[in-house]
Amino acid sequence: MQIGFVRSAVVLGFLAVVGPFAIDLYLPAMPEIVRALNTDDAAVHMTFTVYFIAFGLAQLFYGPLADRFGRKPPVYIGLVVFIAGSALCATAADVSTLTLGRFIQALGAAAPMVIVRAVVRDLYPGGGQATRLMALVMLVISISPMLAPLTGSLIIQFGSWRLIFGTLAVIALAAMVQMAFLLPETLPPERRGRIDAVAMVRSALYLLKDARFMGLTLIAGFSLASFFVFLAAAPLVYMTRYELTPTGFSLVFAINAVGFFASSQFAATLGERFGMARVALVAVCGFAAATSLLFVLVWNGIDDLPVLMVLLFIGNSCLGQVIAPTMVMALEEHGEHAGMASSLGGTFQMVSGGVMILICSPFFDRTPLPLTGAVAVCALTALVIALLTLRPAREGNAPA
Repeated sequence: MQIGFVRSAVVLGFLAVVGPFAIDLYLPAMPEIVRALNTDDAAVHMTFTVYFIAFGLAQLFYGPLADRFGRKPPVYIGLVVFIAGSALCATAADVSTLTLGRFIQALGAAAPMVIVRAVVRDLYPGGGQATRLMALVMLVISISPMLAPLTGSLIIQFGSWRLIFGTLAVIALAAMVQMAFLLPETLPPERRGRIDAVAMVRSALYLLKDARFMGLTLIAGFSLASFFVFLAAAPLVYMTRYELTPTGFSLVFAINAVGFFASSQFAATLGERFGMARVALVAVCGFAAATSLLFVLVWNGIDDLPVLMVLLFIGNSCLGQVIAPTMVMALEEHGEHAGMASSLGGTFQMVSGGVMILICSPFFDRTPLPLTGAVAVCALTALVIALLTLRPAREGNAPA
């Protein structure tokens, strides 16, 4: 089924942005949430951990549902659940209720994220066009880290942090309406399978045993985990250590997103010329080098904000050349398992982020050292996996 390429990117990007927007929109309000709920930093960090883990695990269920009932019905279910979780967050009287609301939000937000990847595979089974569409989707998603914190900082100028979660419910409703009218069903009935628990386990085991699929998935997972750790720790570091206002933090934070999305738009072109695996490997090397240098500088007492901004910008620019190619390569050889592959990929990526936040959170002290150390560990882990997975000899689409 052919629909407009740009329209596909916009619709799919808007769907996929619901989950990330739920992360970025309330970043400027974190200090206010700590005060308003009379809690501490670790408890607020837990709202990130719970969100990422629930978001990842829920994807295991939406993939098979999408293969059985089509791509659209599970998205509708997920967005309704997301709206319910947003309402609970908006009315939370304590941090435990807020955490529960974030858990419910994540269960719903997982649906569009999974199904967006499957729809890309439905529309463009080949690597080149799929990479272009995924890069455009990532462009729309990448606008979220620029617009969401700025929007959040604007909201708390005119209302409390609770209004942020009401806004998220409205965004989810808008995404549902847009999908209903602008995106046709991409999985026709004749291509749908039935839900077979045995077949699901067999499909999952098949993918788990595929070293290349797992390698690509974990490269993306730990690369994204570095960004998730940054999301959890950066607001309190920037707004206390460097005394930025919520708006100032939002503007500084947006610089990282600029590097990421600008770089990601060249992923398809570079992949076609040099091979996607080679491009991703070089990018992971650059990402690890930039973040490791930043940690060493901070360790030696150089923690000026401009240094932090420049090296994180470089690192995130490299990251833009990693995510889309590894996601496409992980799915392109598994057309018959696209739903499960998308689910497993998303699960490992999100759970990696949640686990890293859980591990690192006790060390976060509103200074940049634990933050930069955690980011560097994620980057170096992704590099080790990339060196094992993306060896030149295994590159199948490099030019002759």
